[in-house]
Amino acid sequence: MELINILFIGDIIGKPGLTFVQTWLPGMIQKYKADVVIANGENVADGKGILPKDGEILFNLGVHAITGGNHTWDKHQTQEYLKNEPRVLRPLNYPKGTHGNGHVIVDSKRGKVAVVNLQGRAYMATIDCPFRSADWILARIKSETKIIFIDFHAEATAEKIALASYLDGKVSAIVGTHTHVQTSDERIFPNGTGYITDVGMTGPYDSVIGMKTQAAVNRFIYQTPQKYETAENDVHLCGVVFKVDASTGKTVSVERILFPEFNTSVS
Repeated sequence: MELINILFIGDIIGKPGLTFVQTWLPGMIQKYKADVVIANGENVADGKGILPKDGEILFNLGVHAITGGNHTWDKHQTQEYLKNEPRVLRPLNYPKGTHGNGHVIVDSKRGKVAVVNLQGRAYMATIDCPFRSADWILARIKSETKIIFIDFHAEATAEKIALASYLDGKVSAIVGTHTHVQTSDERIFPNGTGYITDVGMTGPYDSVIGMKTQAAVNRFIYQTPQKYETAENDVHLCGVVFKVDASTGKTVSVERILFPEFNTSVS
């Protein structure tokens, strides 16, 4: 059995997250013998959006594709970047005519891998249906490769699990992003699709999901807008590694990454 190793890095938050990735990703690629590296970069530009300079840093580190989500559009420069850089994705199920691509085919040494970006609709914008959009893109790319990876950027855990059930056996792996909190439910569905509800964020954990704590607390107390500022301290990297059978496209193992692990006791 020939295996292809896919390493996915969860939502990178601002400069702290990007700097941490610059330091540790090369070693992780080596450790996990990653053939394909994917990262969610929708928050890499100071916590909101992605700029060309951020994308180039990630590509130079060995990232093959950068996925996005609802914050992809938060920097106006991103519109032009999406037109010109096919490796930077936005969710496929945005309305027809939206700039950018919802999928890309990565040509690795061990074979082609299709990377697809989708966005959920529960508690989020009412864009096109991610289930039907998945059907549409799978019909287009199934002749190119059996190895298909999906970043499903969604709020509701139920919607993520439902999509995984719907696509079980049709895709190699589905990762959830967006909530910035890593779940411990990594598994392989009955027909061979690897899955985790949320990979978690790569960024500062002395925060409220990446945002400076006091501003986030004030937003809940006063129910008024607060200035978004990326936090800085206690940075961790969240990710997941899938080993996929190159001949069948099915996941044979999945490993969740949290680096460094949290301190869970006081001496």
